[in-house]
Amino acid sequence: MNDPQKRFGPGVVLDNPAFIHDTALVYGHVHIGEGASLWPYVVIRSEMHEVRIGRRTNIQDFVMIHVGNTTPTIIGANCSITHHCTIHGAEIGDNCLIGINATLMDGAKIGANSIVAGHSIVTEGTVIPENSIAAGSPARVIKTRDNRVANIMNAAFYFENAKAYARGDHRITDRDEFRQVMAAELQALASGN
Repeated sequence: MNDPQKRFGPGVVLDNPAFIHDTALVYGHVHIGEGASLWPYVVIRSEMHEVRIGRRTNIQDFVMIHVGNTTPTIIGANCSITHHCTIHGAEIGDNCLIGINATLMDGAKIGANSIVAGHSIVTEGTVIPENSIAAGSPARVIKTRDNRVANIMNAAFYFENAKAYARGDHRITDRDEFRQVMAAELQALASGN
């Protein structure tokens, strides 16, 4: 794999990510956190403001991330930004899952431990509180529930998968070692760690 730091330029800070696919395109002032992963055909641009991707957050295939006219894009730790999402100048708290093909617009804020359902549109300036499930177009809170453990486990799956992809192993779920690591992660979360 080509050295992503050389490909992306001096404004992009890579803080030991787990995996960056060769097709990912990253421009401007962008910080990719430790253990994070960028999957095929991710595009991130920040001509102004900044984009920050948190620790162990996965940005899945075909996601587009850009800044807003007056807002940066900030994504917390242990988040899953799933396939075909558009994140445009929004802020996402820790331990969130943004469902397939969801769109988050300028100034939207998603509280920690939340889920935005697939195909939802979170309109400009919308605030979704912590521990919410939001859905629809425009998105609204349909349920309140602490999704922390489920969302961290999803991020943990992608973290382990990313490390495997970086080694050229595309079938990590076939390995006993993977199942043991995931069981230990769940046990740690269940015990409050």
